[in-house]
Amino acid sequence: MGDASGVLRPAVATATADPSSLSYLAMLGNCPLIAAVLAGAIAQFFKVFTTWYKENRWDAKQLVGSGGMPSSHSATVTALAVAVGLQEGFGSSLFATAAIFASVVMYDASGVRLHAGKQAEVLNQIVYELPSEHPLAETRPLRELLGHTPSQV
Repeated sequence: MGDASGVLRPAVATATADPSSLSYLAMLGNCPLIAAVLAGAIAQFFKVFTTWYKENRWDAKQLVGSGGMPSSHSATVTALAVAVGLQEGFGSSLFATAAIFASVVMYDASGVRLHAGKQAEVLNQIVYELPSEHPLAETRPLRELLGHTPSQV
């Protein structure tokens, strides 16, 4: 684009947004978002049943809890990466970003968080064995179910 002086200036995109893209209903058309949210919700829902199957008890806390089978974090990021790949193409840089993001989340779930949970288990046992007069004897136990085994991921 040029002005009256004849100097060429780059075109600047205006920051006007389509009003429909700002509505909450527009999110319903976002396939990767819907796929990721649904996968995470389904995985959390199944945790209630896997707890019932393994421990023969219903535990509604599993609907919002972390750790356990199946991994809702892994389900969410996997669904996101696959949906992005299907929508944008598996050769796109957006898919590469989603795939690397999924890999980091799953590595963290089966590595760092799993070992943090094991450390919490050991620390809880140490605190449990303290004499009652010890200042830490009454501390609340740490959460032990933080991460996932590789098969859960």
